[in-house]
Amino acid sequence: MKAAVKKCFFRTLLRLFTAMMLYFFVWISSAYGASDAKKPNMIFILADDLGYGDLSCYGQTKFQTPHIDRMAAEGLRFTQFYAGSTVCAPSRCCLLTGLHTGHSQIRGNLGMKPEGQYPLAEDTFTVADLFEEAGYTTGAFGKWGLGSPGSSGTPEKQGFGRFFGYNCQSLAHFYYPDHLWRNEEKVLLPGNDPQKQTGQYSHDLIVKEALDFIRANKDGPFFLYVPFTIPHAELTVPADSMQKYRGKYPETPFVNESGHGYGSQPYPHAAFAAMVDRMDGDVGRILTLLRELNLDETTCVMFTSDNGPHHEGGGDPDFFDSYGPLRGCKRDLYEGGVRVPLIVRWPGKVRAGRESDYIGAFWDFLPTCSELTGVPVPRNIDGISFLPVLLGQEKAHKEHSFLYWELHEEGGKQAVRMGRWKGVRLNVDENPDGPIELYDLDTDLGETTDAADQHAEIVQKIAQIMKAEHSKNEPFPFLYEQSQSKPDAAADQ
Repeated sequence: MKAAVKKCFFRTLLRLFTAMMLYFFVWISSAYGASDAKKPNMIFILADDLGYGDLSCYGQTKFQTPHIDRMAAEGLRFTQFYAGSTVCAPSRCCLLTGLHTGHSQIRGNLGMKPEGQYPLAEDTFTVADLFEEAGYTTGAFGKWGLGSPGSSGTPEKQGFGRFFGYNCQSLAHFYYPDHLWRNEEKVLLPGNDPQKQTGQYSHDLIVKEALDFIRANKDGPFFLYVPFTIPHAELTVPADSMQKYRGKYPETPFVNESGHGYGSQPYPHAAFAAMVDRMDGDVGRILTLLRELNLDETTCVMFTSDNGPHHEGGGDPDFFDSYGPLRGCKRDLYEGGVRVPLIVRWPGKVRAGRESDYIGAFWDFLPTCSELTGVPVPRNIDGISFLPVLLGQEKAHKEHSFLYWELHEEGGKQAVRMGRWKGVRLNVDENPDGPIELYDLDTDLGETTDAADQHAEIVQKIAQIMKAEHSKNEPFPFLYEQSQSKPDAAADQ
């Protein structure tokens, strides 16, 4: 109750401050003859476990993604942008709160019963809260993973006026669920059978809700967050997508004889390509709708992925070269686990056909939206606005002195990106002062040669950053911080 009162009080103060700021901006605009005061819409599309090399505009050759490629051709493509983490829930937490995993509340995939994940605190200030304060209508459609039903972390308690999709990311592994959620209402899906993979394909239902949200709020402004479940396992897709790819690739069937977990898939390569193809088509539907509603020039659309590619349920990133030129995949803090595609399209504002080597991460999204809307951000966040990069104001943008990640799985891991240098420490649970691998990304993008012995001073700086940027978090500790074993993370999320 105290947390709810605190958040209400904070929001009231923020609304008063925002109203004063908006009045000031309106006065300035009137005084200086500014005519275009319309607030831009924001659409943020988040793929699930899509690798850096899984788009044809980033080098994929075994299938094409023409609609996302069109986004890149009509906008800005980033080459050195990073996810919040290398697994689902903490990556989303970083995106929504502007904090890296050394400071964020959620640092792993900790499942809760009967469904859902460890929740955000009620007094958390999210990017959706920011948009609400700026007068936007907010909606989220897809996979949540930041608080079980009835907890403090549900979407409607974190700034989203409307939500439809999976509350629990574990259930989001399956595309024919027996229920989804509309805000706090459990929506049953009669005829759906997760085991037989029959009924209504959840991704299609989510896309329909997202498109309906755009239509309903075409007069804007709106913030639309679309965390797709594709192309995470299990690998399954309706026949109209599958037929395009079946027989196109050599296949090793994925067989699950246990009756639990991911369903068997005789054509896993075809299924993966078809899933990405279906998602790409739906990105195209969003772009087409914006054009039909004359919202192109008033809507900024961003597309990215929550972490690197997966090996689950028959997934084969080696076959598709899903890592691109990078090393590692999901659950790694090497580049392939955290470097992700980012494409931004905003006709008339973001110049078409550009490429940026800006080094940024998910925690930059909140301050970018703050600068876009004029709503102040909370103190002590880790992000930096990259709005000047979007607008081509290269000399005006700030740069990170470093980026930091930590992972509370597989023995504990830490990583730092500092300019050209990348430091990775493994087995943190047992030894917080253990050896650090060092890679020069300018000359060794694939992180093949450990240069730690040749650059002791760089390693020392990275070690200092790792120590300074990690704050203790009781639900997600490193083992050296406690006498008891840490909670088991929900597997394969």
